[in-house]
Amino acid sequence: MDHTALKRVFADLHIHIGRTENGDPVKISGSRDLTFRNIAHEAAVRKGIHLLGIIDCHAPGVQHDIMALLDSGEMSEAEGGGIRYKGTTIVLGAEIEVRDPGCGPAHHLAYMPTLEAMRQFSGWMSRHMRNIGLSSQRIYVPARVLQEEVKGRGGLFIPAHIFTPHKSLFGSCSDTLQETLDPELVDAVELGLSSDSMMAGWIPDLDGIPFVTNSDAHSIAKIGREYNAMHLAEPSYAELRLALGGREGRSIAANYGLNPLLGKYHRTYCLNCGSLAGDEAAAERCPMCGSPKLVRGVMDRIEQLARFAGREQSHVSEGRPPYIYQVPLEFIPGIGKRSLDKLLERFGTEMAVLHDAAPEEIAAIVGAAAAEVIVSARQGTVELSSGGGGQYGKVARKRK
Repeated sequence: MDHTALKRVFADLHIHIGRTENGDPVKISGSRDLTFRNIAHEAAVRKGIHLLGIIDCHAPGVQHDIMALLDSGEMSEAEGGGIRYKGTTIVLGAEIEVRDPGCGPAHHLAYMPTLEAMRQFSGWMSRHMRNIGLSSQRIYVPARVLQEEVKGRGGLFIPAHIFTPHKSLFGSCSDTLQETLDPELVDAVELGLSSDSMMAGWIPDLDGIPFVTNSDAHSIAKIGREYNAMHLAEPSYAELRLALGGREGRSIAANYGLNPLLGKYHRTYCLNCGSLAGDEAAAERCPMCGSPKLVRGVMDRIEQLARFAGREQSHVSEGRPPYIYQVPLEFIPGIGKRSLDKLLERFGTEMAVLHDAAPEEIAAIVGAAAAEVIVSARQGTVELSSGGGGQYGKVARKRK
């Protein structure tokens, strides 16, 4: 294929279902309006994301909704895998919790090429899982067995938000990837909020493994909070597989994510007094109140792992795509629901505003101060304050 025929496709591969169309819960902490249909519409029409990973498609209730959408003709099965809605293709995924003996819990993402493959995968999981109808449930098999099942069914396997302090590969499970997983059966790792490629470069286990950045959206507004630009012939499961493998010219062109300072688990946080530990984060007790109740921040955990591995500086290979700091419109001071609607009415999608709209045209709608923040975010010069303990960092408001 002529590589010049490839196009830029924005991809967010980690979005939760809050409820089925009947109102049955899937992700308990997810918004009620996060239905399969609503997610597809938001991504295609408002966000401008054309490759979408919905990761609760293992649930029978969600599969029932998908079948209804296919039967009505509102959606169709894409030839290269996935479900097509307008110009967007939805890749069917599942988020699964595993806890190997002697290790903490970790969440992994599994994607299947077709609805039938996902239904068969759900049938297998239901024999090892207590509630197949809910999101992020624990499966009672070793992680390597899960990997083999996913890959044996033509699936993709991606450890989720690998550094966050709760239920992740390095944040709560183990000190090395090989302790619980077969590296040869890992298609990519998801960096997750509060980390970027430079931070991940401190971990030797990750050398040569593709990075993806996704929103892990629990509400409609959070779709596209983090995303990837990929060079694909079209948005489909088959093309995603090629891009993750760097084959036939397909590739991950860039990872777009929050500056780690904005992530809600960037620094170690004291549950007792609420302070960020700052440069004294390696301590076992809070430097402010002396409490041992600390939530280890992502940056501090990575520094600990780097010392464990003996790596003295970050290594980012020459072929790895750039990690570009992006600030979603909802984070920008001065942009509320009304002004966001005006921007989308003028430019079409949030991706168009963030990537392509002229600064003066943005300023004409939301004012010079908000437009300046958007431009500063594009240039990587926006001023930020650190997040931690489950609270996001903040974008500095520009002076009018």
